[in-house]
Amino acid sequence: MKAASAPSTLPFGRDAVQKTYQRGTHRACSPNDTLARLKPLLPAFGITRVANLTGLDRVGLPVVAVFRPNARSSAVFHGKGIDLAAAKASGIMEAIETWHAENAVLPLMFGSTVDLRARFHLVDTEGLPRRTDLALSAHAPLLWAEGTDWMSEAATWVPFDLVHANFTVDGPFTTDVFSTDTNGLASGNTFWEAVSHGLCEIIERDATALWRASAADRQKAMRVDLAAVTDSLCLEVLDRFAQAGLDVAVWNMTTDVGVPAFQCLIKDASDRSGHIGSGAGCHSNRHVALLRALTEAAQVRMTYIAGSREDLNPDDYASATIRHRHQSVARMMEAGPGQRSIAGEADEIFETFEAEVRWLLDRLRGAGLREVVVVDLSRPDFDLSVVRVIVPFLEGSDHHRGSYVPGRRHRLQTSSS
Repeated sequence: MKAASAPSTLPFGRDAVQKTYQRGTHRACSPNDTLARLKPLLPAFGITRVANLTGLDRVGLPVVAVFRPNARSSAVFHGKGIDLAAAKASGIMEAIETWHAENAVLPLMFGSTVDLRARFHLVDTEGLPRRTDLALSAHAPLLWAEGTDWMSEAATWVPFDLVHANFTVDGPFTTDVFSTDTNGLASGNTFWEAVSHGLCEIIERDATALWRASAADRQKAMRVDLAAVTDSLCLEVLDRFAQAGLDVAVWNMTTDVGVPAFQCLIKDASDRSGHIGSGAGCHSNRHVALLRALTEAAQVRMTYIAGSREDLNPDDYASATIRHRHQSVARMMEAGPGQRSIAGEADEIFETFEAEVRWLLDRLRGAGLREVVVVDLSRPDFDLSVVRVIVPFLEGSDHHRGSYVPGRRHRLQTSSS
């Protein structure tokens, strides 16, 4: 007689809430419902202001800024959406998830790999995103946080540097080896929604790093034929760009993982003194992924126009810098028209986030990824879910080139090109 399998330690089959909102993005509830839940909580997270920035640019896509003056990372967060409610929900949730990572309450332990690996399951540190080429000594003690590997269902410990976002402290538990950013940090109306968003973000960052590392001829072949786009919301955004006098180009940067991912660049068609915008998007549904890339490009352009983020460099506003960026983007756009269709990419629409997460895990497994660690940062005093997702051997964020060390996938791609 076959023995019964052990019960899953993961929440599969439990709390599988239906998606009730699928206009441009997928959520467990509408942006207005989310805002109604969040509004009473804003003081608890130190959020003092939610500003509508939309009118600062002529594009007209809703963009907001959310201010947390006493934050331990960035004090300004941005949100975008197809309407103002969606933009507000996006920006506020980003601010809230970062608060959770700044104030992480987790099982922690301090020790070296040598001391701990005989008693605990440690993540494969060789595949973690790094900010330096320095090797991590197996005898060097550091702080570890407990998560769960959703591939093996085993309790798995990861370096705390990859989990928290409190950038005001230093101490013996920091290594200066691993990337310290917010990649894979995600929130949601439900736990499944948060995990889905975290997985999509970390797949997107991997795709972006590989796209940027691609040779010019390969990038040219990845450019999308926007004339073949059929989604009504994407067409509406593209029309807004055209009416605003902006050139737009999109690249299909979907990798072997098989989750649709796109990169978008926008620039003024005639005014070389204006800021460019760059955006990326990833989702199981190609139209949602494309819309995310388009709207994020508008948000990034707005971020430079508003100038309120403290991590912006004054050099970003120098005439020489703006001119150089325009020239670089113009060269990419003039390399040739987009010819690649998005029709061949996944077009999945799942009724629940659980089904979506299962699909995403299958895609990662099919690409040879063996660990997907989820650290639950949710706090019981708030009816919100926040997680940090870590997938060893996917590329980390290369947004700040000086703190990004190419990983295995990057090296394999560049060596074969």
